[in-house]
Amino acid sequence: MPDPAIVEWIYNTDLSVAIREGGLPYPIIGGIHLLSIAWFGGMLLATDLRLLGWAMRSRPVSDVVGQFAPWKRVGFVVAVVTGVLLAWCEPIRLYRSPSFWIKMALFALVGVHALVFRNSVYRDPSKLDAGINTQAKVAAVLSLLLWAGLIVTGRFIAFDESFDS
Repeated sequence: MPDPAIVEWIYNTDLSVAIREGGLPYPIIGGIHLLSIAWFGGMLLATDLRLLGWAMRSRPVSDVVGQFAPWKRVGFVVAVVTGVLLAWCEPIRLYRSPSFWIKMALFALVGVHALVFRNSVYRDPSKLDAGINTQAKVAAVLSLLLWAGLIVTGRFIAFDESFDS
């Protein structure tokens, strides 16, 4: 956990105040954040469903993974940047939010997931064109569970009112 003094400093920065008190910045950033989550989530869902063999069976895995990968990256980057901006404007509230810390733990697990399955599943998806192995299916299920958990806990942050400043 970060030092409370750092959290207080972030809260008082010009950027934090501008987003929080500017009227339009917060809802615009929030809207872009939600749209980028939907964008990324759609690409992720399509990819994972293909890895599970539940969708787009007529398309090679490598085509689906390869075609969605750049769009997933765009959605992910925009979601992370806007998420950081949203967190920047209310760090004290988030510091006290159990849902936020669960979300961050899940985000860390997403990173572990990416590292664990990078070489075996995602680096060369053409290996899966002949047949989807168990490891790819496990990667897809874990991906869906982790990201669903991230989205749900992200929504729960709004209901952690007893932890507001």
